[in-house]
Amino acid sequence: MTDTAGPGRSWLLRLVIAFAFAQGAVSMARPAVSYRALALGADERAIGVITGVYALLPLFAAVPLGRRTDHGRCAPLLPLGVVLIAGGCALSGRAQSLTAMAAWSGVMGLGHLCFVIGAQSIVARQSAPAEQDRNFGHFTIGASLGQLIGPIAAGCLISERDGAMGRTSALALTVSAAVAAVSFASLRRIEHRAAPTPRREPAAAKVPVGMILRARGVPAGIFISLAVLSATDILTAYLPVVGEHRGIAPATVGLLLSLRAAATIACRLVMTPMLRVLGRAALLATTCLVAGILCAGIALPVPVWALALMLAVLGFCLGVGQPLSMTTVVQAAPAAARSTALALRLTGNRLGQVAAPAAAGLVAGVVGTAAPFVMLGVLLLAAAGLGARGGAGRSPRPAPGPDPAKPADGPARAGLNRNPT
Repeated sequence: MTDTAGPGRSWLLRLVIAFAFAQGAVSMARPAVSYRALALGADERAIGVITGVYALLPLFAAVPLGRRTDHGRCAPLLPLGVVLIAGGCALSGRAQSLTAMAAWSGVMGLGHLCFVIGAQSIVARQSAPAEQDRNFGHFTIGASLGQLIGPIAAGCLISERDGAMGRTSALALTVSAAVAAVSFASLRRIEHRAAPTPRREPAAAKVPVGMILRARGVPAGIFISLAVLSATDILTAYLPVVGEHRGIAPATVGLLLSLRAAATIACRLVMTPMLRVLGRAALLATTCLVAGILCAGIALPVPVWALALMLAVLGFCLGVGQPLSMTTVVQAAPAAARSTALALRLTGNRLGQVAAPAAAGLVAGVVGTAAPFVMLGVLLLAAAGLGARGGAGRSPRPAPGPDPAKPADGPARAGLNRNPT
């Protein structure tokens, strides 16, 4: 980890802004891709394949990209990721076949992977160990903002009236490409050139993947991240189905999902005081436990006001897992393989994005639409068990006294911590 003093002290704020636009573009494009594919005559199976390519293609690139970043600069991956996201969005809007849609969806997924690996590696490298939980929490606010705004923007642009879905979905994809391109405005000088790259021993330039996965805390961090992301994805996909069965209007379901995303943002804004009180391991275990109980509770036929309350608390709890699992993996992995460890975490996320919806669909088809939420409850309870056993790695608490959210490297960073968005 490197000293964050020096030029570019506002790097974290600018990284949050860039990530918000990049994630917003992806969150806007993914539903638009599905609507565009439907306009081209896709059935449910074809939509599943196109969606799966987004997650599957990056699996083969994650570890090589992580290894490259361990022994070089991180910043070049950010503009590369933006170019691939914007290109994938724009070309999906012009595609005239389902094969082309699947290919450009994969390009979009690869671009998102490049951006996230580069950005997470910058946060890990330019944050002191005591700052990592807070900085990763602030970083993931960008993702939450994008996930909150992107689908709403897509819904405003796409219309099914008078056979306009093909044209309006193409427009949404073009707009999402423009949104991704806005990220370029915040990418200048994000990585400190004075920051030393990790030292490489001649005999150990490459840390074997098996050694990384055997490091105490790495498997737990990967599993916790997978469980939390799977919960978010399945909640987004299956809450409309539950709403349909219970007579909840689609507009209300949309508001419930937005409430969940807003609660996640709120959680990440107060990450530092929660860590000061509980520590990382206890906070991870507690929030996964509560989230697991609430996920299973969604299967109950509760009134809308109770469902809204459950989703608000659930969204708050789910906001903890992603940023803290990043710190867990970074601090548990060998120093020369931290970017590779983050890439392995992202690989686990992608596998979860493929396997969890497939398993949820199978369970829902056999048992009923509420069953996937019980499955998620079990998954999150297992994640809570790993955290409670200390498998989430050491959890250094911030020192008492001065607020650790105000490091002594100048007013720019202190201002960032007061208002990270």
